[in-house]
Amino acid sequence: MRSTRTVSNSLRRFGFQCRSVALALVALLAAAIAVVGAGATAQAAFTPAAFDFWVDSPTMGPIKSRVLRAADGNTNRVVYALDGMRAPETLNGWEIETNVAEVLASWNINVVMPVGGQSSFYADWNAPSEFFGIPAGTGSANTGSGATDALSGGPGKSYRYEWETFITRDLRWALRDRLGFNPNRNGVFGLSMGGSAALTLAAYHPDQFSYAGAYSGYLNISAPGMREAIRLAMLDAGGYNVDAMAPPWGPQWLRMDPFVFAPNLIANGTRLWIAAASGRPSATDGPSVATVNGMALEALALANTRAFQVRMATLGGGNVTYSFPAFGIHAWNTWQDEAYRMIPDLSANIG
Repeated sequence: MRSTRTVSNSLRRFGFQCRSVALALVALLAAAIAVVGAGATAQAAFTPAAFDFWVDSPTMGPIKSRVLRAADGNTNRVVYALDGMRAPETLNGWEIETNVAEVLASWNINVVMPVGGQSSFYADWNAPSEFFGIPAGTGSANTGSGATDALSGGPGKSYRYEWETFITRDLRWALRDRLGFNPNRNGVFGLSMGGSAALTLAAYHPDQFSYAGAYSGYLNISAPGMREAIRLAMLDAGGYNVDAMAPPWGPQWLRMDPFVFAPNLIANGTRLWIAAASGRPSATDGPSVATVNGMALEALALANTRAFQVRMATLGGGNVTYSFPAFGIHAWNTWQDEAYRMIPDLSANIG
């Protein structure tokens, strides 16, 4: 067994070797930020078998989730599907862009899809999002994208985001009390922002989540340049301020970093599915600006995911399945395919 000093030196050397690569990828992200967590343009979809499930949050007000019942009617097997940075207030992206919820239901798994939380990281924020002490509502109309929305109103600006508390307290117990859903040994997975959040929820709420999946997640957010990359992403995805989410480099920020809290996931025995594609376009990714952007974003997610993989290996974590497809960009077709690969493992480790 290697000594603590040897492990520390190994991590230090790994960080030094990756520093220039990480900074270069962050520069790519800054150029590609217009499609964070989005991929191709959304074509709204609707799953008739799913239904709206409203739950009050003391901080955020009424929050909608979409629920799709398991095909066999069981209430024991439950999974939460988390959205990306551009999460709209109408439907969850998994319902808009994919048929993953229907496939999960056919595997006799109940699917819970929280709606909203744009740029939230599904975290409990430090304060409502504002800039320079100027309250929201004094800027342009909220278009859902662009730094021009920085002073406009909207969710998480007129009130403080409290998504972690909502998912692990308000929504959890409402699902149990009103639908009879099992509140323990649930699964949670997400893409990009939602992938990082899925690991956070599992790390700190092991009684609720026995399984977590992260696709194209940013799993090393304290790496050089990552906070500023996230700052740019949140500005573009609705005009949110990362400083309102968590002060720089303090306990609240470090608590959100999968690289930092990796020991929790090992101690909890959480079953993990961690994935990031190569950034090389697949046959279904046509030549477009969105494809180029998706390539850069996935390259950054891959670098973060590889760093997380080394961290887990150094800690002796063997509770992970890694998936690194040879083709795939930061887009919904990549995440849908990954979900198909994950479902058998998810099914075997929840309920």
